[in-house]
Amino acid sequence: MHDARKVQPVAQASRGRPQQQPHADRGQALGLVVMSIALIGMLAVGIASVSTRLTQRGQAQNAADAAALAGVTGGPTAASTAAGRNGATLLSFTDVQGGQGVVVTVEVAVGDEHAIARASTEP
Repeated sequence: MHDARKVQPVAQASRGRPQQQPHADRGQALGLVVMSIALIGMLAVGIASVSTRLTQRGQAQNAADAAALAGVTGGPTAASTAAGRNGATLLSFTDVQGGQGVVVTVEVAVGDEHAIARASTEP
């Protein structure tokens, strides 16, 4: 007895399906995932750095303003104390006696950021 079914050759049986390359595309997704994670990590470090600088800049300006105001009435010791209470270091203090009062200029530092402020008793 002979079976009447036709057996299709292998090449014809797979015509409708896409042919797969054995190992050419393996690992492609892993490389993209690793590169994406590295990029996200670098962005996070950059954002943290900028955020820290902006925070220090604001803190330095606040400390300089406080030190200048304190220095008008209390001199360099009061300016240094005010700067220290605001997390800064007093770098310079200048007071000039004017015709109608005192003008104080201070420079402070917080981390890498510096700020200058001026206060006066003049009207």
